[in-house]
Order: sequence, then C-alpha cells, then structure tokens
Amino acid sequence: MSALPLIYFERLLEDSPDIIVAVDRHGRIIFFNDGARTALGYSSSEVLGRHVQMFYPSLDDARSVMAAMRDPLIDSPGKVRNFQTTFVTHTGERVAVAISGALIYDETGAESGSIGFAKDLREIHRQDQLATLEEIAVSVAHEVNNPLTAILNNLSLLGSEIRVLGGTDQPCDVELERIDSIESSVTKIQTIVNRLSAMAGARRYGTREYLPGTRMVDLSSDDVSRAATPQPRATAPTSGELPLRGLHVLVVDDDLAVCHSVGDVLRAQGCDVETATSGAHARDLVDERPFDLVLSDVVMPDVDGYDLFMFIRERHPETPVVLMTAFFYDRDHIIKRSKINGLDGVLFKKPIEPARLVEIVRERCGR
Repeated sequence: MSALPLIYFERLLEDSPDIIVAVDRHGRIIFFNDGARTALGYSSSEVLGRHVQMFYPSLDDARSVMAAMRDPLIDSPGKVRNFQTTFVTHTGERVAVAISGALIYDETGAESGSIGFAKDLREIHRQDQLATLEEIAVSVAHEVNNPLTAILNNLSLLGSEIRVLGGTDQPCDVELERIDSIESSVTKIQTIVNRLSAMAGARRYGTREYLPGTRMVDLSSDDVSRAATPQPRATAPTSGELPLRGLHVLVVDDDLAVCHSVGDVLRAQGCDVETATSGAHARDLVDERPFDLVLSDVVMPDVDGYDLFMFIRERHPETPVVLMTAFFYDRDHIIKRSKINGLDGVLFKKPIEPARLVEIVRERCGR
C-alpha cells in the first residue's frame, strides 16, 4: 500500500475543528490551523513566529504542558493525552482545553519541536452544567412542589372556612388579606420552581448580573409576576350545592401531605375520598372496591402513574384516571405514553387550584 501524499495530512490538520498548534524547539509558533483561529480569535499573522506562551495565562502554565510531555509518569515519554489547562483568547477570555500532543525529533534524535491538539471544553462543560441543572431542577420541582401544593390547598380551605364562620356581620377582612398575601407568595415560589424545571427541560437558560462580574440564572418572567397577583377565590359551597356529593375518589401520592390536602379539597365539595401513598397500595384498593375516579401522582418510587393507569385500564376500564404532575414538561414521557394509551385527564401542579381540581373531577365523572 502506497503512503498518502503529504498534502493529505496538511489538509487534515488545517481543516480540523480542534485547535492545532506546532512550535519549534524554542517554543516559537510555526503552525496555527483554522480551528485555532476560530476558537482563539487570532489570525495566523498575529501568532506565527511568536512564543506559544501567548496562549497561556502565564509562563508556568505553558511550561507545565511541556513538563507533562517529558514526564513518563503522566504518559508515555514524549507524549501527553488530554492534559487539561487553560488558553487565553484574543479578547482575553479564558478557555478550558484538553491537550494531546507529542515532541518531535529530528533524524539525529534531537528534540526539534512539538505539536499539540487542543480540544475546546466550553461546550462539553456547558452540556455537563445543563445536565446537572436538569437533575437539580427535577429534584427541586418534585420535592418542593408537593409541600407547596399542600400549603396552597390548605390556605384555600382555610379562607373558605373563615368566610363561613365570619358570616355577613363579621367579614374577617384582615385575616383574609393575610391569607391572600401568604398564598400569593407561596404561588410565586412555586411558579419560580416550575420555571426552573421548564428551563432545564429546554436545555437552555438566560443569566443576568446581580453583582459586578457575578451572574445568576434569570428566573424572572411574566408568569412570576402574574403569580404574585392575588387571584379571585371561589366561594365555599353550601350544603345544598355540593357538586361532588356521592362520588368515591381515590387520591394517590407518595407525599402524605398532598394526599391529605387534595382529599380535604374534594371532601369540602361533598366527595367521599380514600388515599394511598404508593402505586402498589392503590392497585390493591382498586381491586377491592369500585371508585368513580382515581387521581394519581405521576412520579412515585414503586409503581409510577403510567403503570397504575395501565393496571386500571386493563382490569377496571370503566374507572377514569387523572394524573397529577409537578413538572411543566414530561421528562420521563409518562404522560405522553399514558395519553397514547387513552388517558384523558392531566392536572399540572403549578399549583393545583382547588377550583380546577373540582372542575376536572366533575368533567371526568360526568357531572
């Protein structure tokens, strides 16, 4: 097999997207490819003949790479692989890079220079940060939204009870204003949490400066502003107008506080409610006795919402199921898979407004 002409190798080096720099024995730059020009912002005329130190924050940083090439404990003598260091761009930005390179020797065995291939790590680090953000956001949304949902449901119930107890002669305006203030603040927190989760799902986010040289994720939005605006409350029903009277509903959530608060909202509307804190327990209850509707969380440790929905669909197809989720987006495709298989009801916790909760139960139960 004949050897490739030298022009093939030159073209490969020149057009590589990686940063490729070659220097002579004195450290002067003799080759600077297109990938280096793009990543670092220098033209060839600005770097050829200059010392390679110009790409490093300090002379010590430059020397550490050469020392690594000569250190047999780091890699094979005369070579280095994925040695992480920092380059400085034309604009002064510091860029994390991983260098793989080798010393070059002449025909007498004397060191004549070196060549290095540097991988720009900015995009890799950005993807790692996005993956970390997504993991944090999903955990925060799940762990924080559940107690916030319970708080908001209980505040709504408390407001309704104060109105009933106050009567027309004692309006209890101060107490109701305090409840409105707490509710709007909690709703704002929950909206911010959900926005963080949605941003992670989109795998992009904006930042803003809050101190000179220090930035933070920008969680501000019109949704947050609207969440801080008190929303009109539904009036408490009288005993003669309970819209869910006679219905038997199973509420399933691994957070007991959510089970209790959602159950209390439904009971206040005349509903007979049972609760289960796991999908496995819910399956047993559904097999034991009939329910008019099953209202289940999506993310549960043993049997998730999709598995529970499929179990009920197979064994009790007459029982409607509504899934609740703490997320703006369907991270694990549980809701998508459930809808493909016939799910009609989804209730997003952002937050679960009692009026919306009652409405969707009425719709699914034919009321």
